[in-house]
Amino acid sequence: MSGKTIVITGISRGLGRALTEEFLRLGHTVWGVSRDRQAVEALQKRYPGGRFDVVDVSSWSEVSRWAGERLAEGTPDIVINNAALINRNASLWEVPVHEFDQVIDVNLKGVFYVIKAFLPAMLQRREGVIVNMSSGWGRSTSPQVAPYCATKWAIEGLTKALAQELPSGMAAVPLNPGIIHTDMLESCFGEAARNYPSPETWAKRAAPFLLKLGPQHNGQSLSVPF
Repeated sequence: MSGKTIVITGISRGLGRALTEEFLRLGHTVWGVSRDRQAVEALQKRYPGGRFDVVDVSSWSEVSRWAGERLAEGTPDIVINNAALINRNASLWEVPVHEFDQVIDVNLKGVFYVIKAFLPAMLQRREGVIVNMSSGWGRSTSPQVAPYCATKWAIEGLTKALAQELPSGMAAVPLNPGIIHTDMLESCFGEAARNYPSPETWAKRAAPFLLKLGPQHNGQSLSVPF
C-alpha cells in the first residue's frame, strides 16, 4: 500500500483535509484541490511534498487543465471525489434557485468532471479505484436537505453504473463516510454535531480502509467502519 498517488477534491477542511494529512503521514502522494486559495497555500507550505491546486470542480475548464498538468507526472491510483456543498436547512420549495444550482454543480457535475478528466489515463493501465463520497442521505432521506439528498442518491446510481462499465482490475465505489463532526454537519445539526467523531479521528480509520479497496469492491455501496 506504500507509494500510492491519490487525488482528493475538497481538501480545505473537514474530511478532505483530514484525509489529505493522514495519507501524507502514511507516506503517500496527494494531488489535492480546493477553491479556497488561502487553505491551499497553507497546505502546500506545510506539506511541500504534496501537490495542491486552486480548482473549482464545478468548472470543466479548470478541472481539465488541472488534470492535464498532474497527469503529465503520472497516473493516480485512487481518485476520491470528496468536494460537496449542502443547502441551508429549508423545505425544497424555499431553497433559492442559485443555491440549488450550486449543490448540483459541485456535488454531481464536479464528480463527473473529475472522473472524465482522470479515468481515461487509469483505463490505459486497467488499474485504479474511483471513490465517490456518498452519504447516509444517499441511501435514506431527511427533510430540509432535499437538494443534498438528491445529489447523493445520484452519486450512488452514477457510481454503480460506472462500475458496470469498468474493465476487470478496476473499481468504482460509492462510500458513505458516516456521521462526522464537520462544518457541513453543524449546518444541519447545530451544536449536536459535536457529539460525533472529528474528521481527524475518522481519517485514522478511513485512510487504511480506502487504501485496501480493490476490484473485489467494484460497485458495492460501502461505509467506513467506525
